[in-house]
Amino acid sequence: MIDSLNWRYATKKFDKSKQVTAENIQLLKEAIRLTPSSYGLQPYKVLEIKNPEIREKLKVASFGQPQVTDASTLFVFCATDDLTDAHIDAYLELSAKTQQVDVEVFKGYGDFMKGVFGSRTGADKHEWAARQAYIALGNLLTTAASMHIDVSPMEGFDPKQYDEILGMKGSRYSTVVIAAIGYRSSDDEAQYKAKVRKPLDELFETR
Repeated sequence: MIDSLNWRYATKKFDKSKQVTAENIQLLKEAIRLTPSSYGLQPYKVLEIKNPEIREKLKVASFGQPQVTDASTLFVFCATDDLTDAHIDAYLELSAKTQQVDVEVFKGYGDFMKGVFGSRTGADKHEWAARQAYIALGNLLTTAASMHIDVSPMEGFDPKQYDEILGMKGSRYSTVVIAAIGYRSSDDEAQYKAKVRKPLDELFETR
């Protein structure tokens, strides 16, 4: 695994002739689905952008960065704008169905969560949801690296333009981060540079 993490980097130039198979995309989706999240709520959704016309528009909203159109596929992570009681109730129903128990078993947990989030502002809840989406992004990066699939995580875009292009208005979700997925081009000079990371003794402290 460490070898895979040393192998990966934020790909700047993708090989447009190489496509990630549908099977491998499905595995990456499953890795995102299985990512842990606070309370188990998964307060985000991921859009897979295949339409080339949409991706051209998103490229403009990404300040012309070629990864958006040149990668095999593009994942857009969208966090909920305002976690509601309905979100929590849906999670409790899913939990009951999955574990084959009566939903009343989870009433106390549900009331607890509603109390926690009921006291937070919409902005606070969106920020929390965005952090959960980033955990899923991290799991995507690690899983892809283990499969020797390249991923470029990107924040360099206009979220409002993305939301407009993707028709997110009224969905109660908004874009927080994107991931271009594919295979590196041999012309991408970034892959040949040594990875720059702090040494362990500087990054970690024991107390």
